[in-house]
Amino acid sequence: MPFYDYIYGTMDKSSDSLYESSLQRPDYIPDAIYLTHPTTLQSIYHLRIGFASLASKPFTSKWYTWLMWPVTLWSMIVAWIYGRTFVAERNVFKEVKLQSWVYRLQWQQEALNKLIEEAILEADEKGIKVGEELNRNGEIYVGKHPKLKVKLVDGSSLAVAVVLNSIPKGTSQLLFRGRPCKVALSIVSELCRKGIQVFTIRKDEYEKLKNALTAQDAKNLVFSEKGCNQKNWLPRRVMSAWRIAGIVHALEGWNVNECGDELFDVDKVWDAALRHGFQPQLTSA
Repeated sequence: MPFYDYIYGTMDKSSDSLYESSLQRPDYIPDAIYLTHPTTLQSIYHLRIGFASLASKPFTSKWYTWLMWPVTLWSMIVAWIYGRTFVAERNVFKEVKLQSWVYRLQWQQEALNKLIEEAILEADEKGIKVGEELNRNGEIYVGKHPKLKVKLVDGSSLAVAVVLNSIPKGTSQLLFRGRPCKVALSIVSELCRKGIQVFTIRKDEYEKLKNALTAQDAKNLVFSEKGCNQKNWLPRRVMSAWRIAGIVHALEGWNVNECGDELFDVDKVWDAALRHGFQPQLTSA
């Protein structure tokens, strides 16, 4: 309300009711949500609701964030007590309304699974179509709540498509590093099927991958004890394939779950992502 109108008694009587009515609007129901979590306590400052200067750059630990440790500790305690997801950002892409929901750090697996389950049920109650990036590929929640209307998308198919389509033509050998999850198994299986030799440097990874391959494809899987250096970070203005997959599912209106051990059509989701303007990040060798 105008300050001086209030002081001198010249305020219109309808000002309060007009202000209150202007705040009333239909609930903002997104078409897709991206469920994620901070990686470290300091990483909360890299969210959009944190510091814009930090959020505009790849995550690195800064000395001055340690000076804010009391605030960091307080936020952790609040999150621990209330244990709820919160909306970190809202976006609109074409006709699809998007939200990013953030939950606390993954320390206690059982408590986190419960928190994710509550977020899924809340999304389903609100009529949200697609939920992305879920622990254990979301299969446990689909089995526990078979009548869910919200579709869970872990984005594995697009992640596989991005990797396969980013490998230069003519490549004959690749080094695999990482936990043999659904995405890794699908990538290694397809590479071996194409005749590309895939090397692993850990015996346990080699055994798990070999057991998941056919006898013919396993011939292209090679165990090597030579190590390598690696780095893994996501630059700004780049979105993960897991997040994009949920957006693509919403844009295309695919009324299917992509979770558990199931993998969506890799070529189909890749073509759809390109058609909607998403492009793989090109990196120099």
